[in-house]
Amino acid sequence: MWKSILNLAAVAATIDAAAVDIRDDYKGLVSSELLRNSIKTEALKEKALKLERFAYDSPTKNRVIGSEGHAATVKYITDTLKQFPDYYNVTTQEVPLNVGESANVTILGEATDAYAVGFAPSGSVSGNLAVVSNLGCEESDFPKNATGSIFLISRGTCVSGEKVLLAKKAGAKGVLIYNNIDGNLEGYSLQRVPEGDDYVPTAGISQGYGKGLIAVVNGGIPVPVVMSTTSRDIISLNVNVQTIDGDQENVIHVSGHSDSVTQGPGINDNGSGSVSLLEIAIQLTKFKVKNAVRFSWWTGEEIGLMGAEYYVKHLSAAEKNKIRLLLDFDMMASPNYAFQIYDGDGSAYNLTGPPGSAEAEAEFSHFFKNIAKQNHTEIEFDGRSDYGPFLEAGIAAGGIACGAEGIKTQEEFEMFGGAAGLAYDVNYHEDGDNANNLNYDAWIVMAQAIAHSTATYALSFDSLPPKNATAIRKRGEAQMFKYKQSASYLKMI
Repeated sequence: MWKSILNLAAVAATIDAAAVDIRDDYKGLVSSELLRNSIKTEALKEKALKLERFAYDSPTKNRVIGSEGHAATVKYITDTLKQFPDYYNVTTQEVPLNVGESANVTILGEATDAYAVGFAPSGSVSGNLAVVSNLGCEESDFPKNATGSIFLISRGTCVSGEKVLLAKKAGAKGVLIYNNIDGNLEGYSLQRVPEGDDYVPTAGISQGYGKGLIAVVNGGIPVPVVMSTTSRDIISLNVNVQTIDGDQENVIHVSGHSDSVTQGPGINDNGSGSVSLLEIAIQLTKFKVKNAVRFSWWTGEEIGLMGAEYYVKHLSAAEKNKIRLLLDFDMMASPNYAFQIYDGDGSAYNLTGPPGSAEAEAEFSHFFKNIAKQNHTEIEFDGRSDYGPFLEAGIAAGGIACGAEGIKTQEEFEMFGGAAGLAYDVNYHEDGDNANNLNYDAWIVMAQAIAHSTATYALSFDSLPPKNATAIRKRGEAQMFKYKQSASYLKMI
């Protein structure tokens, strides 16, 4: 273990020592080496502390959508990059979202801990509890002759909006969703924007309480529920920044999400990705590019990839075709890290991306093996983060991560050090996700990997399939269903 840790520390020290100061007026062609060497740990840390301060100065102590902390994050990114008006076009895209505000739920005459759910309507309803079988993803799961009831449904598999649509069709006046893992459902969302008067008032409760209620109902005891929920519409912002220089018909698009969950400041998830992109965007201004480089910071990832989905949905076919490759970065500094590459060629998990995704995986593999001299592993290309909507649209994609709530294996311990049997990030979606709990040695390597890929594709797409092979196409419905319903994707949101 110590050998691995010392090796990583030595690599990180070498990276910082190799960093060079480029003249402010230097405008030579970008290269992987020049851009990589311009990224410094201290610059990453300084920006991470800024995001942390935005969170802690906010009344909600986080950077969740609709909060002061998230608004400050977006302003910081846009204001920073607007300092380079001759290099970037900086735009924001308004994304209409809905967040839950309050949920007052009384069950069997007693008030209970419950949480409002985003995209569910405000309202007051009452009725006896009716238990939905399985996971509520099929019409057959719903009880018959239960019109006027409050339906109790487990979280998991399909998005919650589909469950509530089916519940309403079956006669529900309201819905209680209970968690499928430990923890509450504060900040949860139905994960799908309604197309009309689709939903009924909905609240979230804990897994333990939900299972307890099932036992009571199955015991034949009527369970009366009175619930009142409120939600509010907000306008949140995607930030999109593109080089003025470079071929505007051929774009390398790099992205990450700017929001956190409600439980904490979200400095690894995803302050680390946001900061990496911002620092790379700043350093890129010292160089010329051949292909246009687009940076995006998505809103609403934590409630269902809403910012990225809105963005892709509003792209024309011609605009989609300009994006030769989308690279997304989420969680770059996990304390018990592993260097993970999305399995774009499907060799490890049998889920392949559109043409170009395999080549993106190979480029990251080249970086870790031949440049950073580090071990790496593959993770499932399951649409878990903001690259998911791009996959669905047939756009080549890739990325890297350091790991979330998954457990590090013994094999990974031998490859990366740390601790086997513990989560990659024990602070994932918790209040401990702050600047003190980042692995900065791992982060600088990951930031260098992002810089390498950005510079590589800013110079050339020759390693990717010809453009006509990446024409926009819908992925097979069965394949995308598997992505969108995967357990890891749904845990994330």
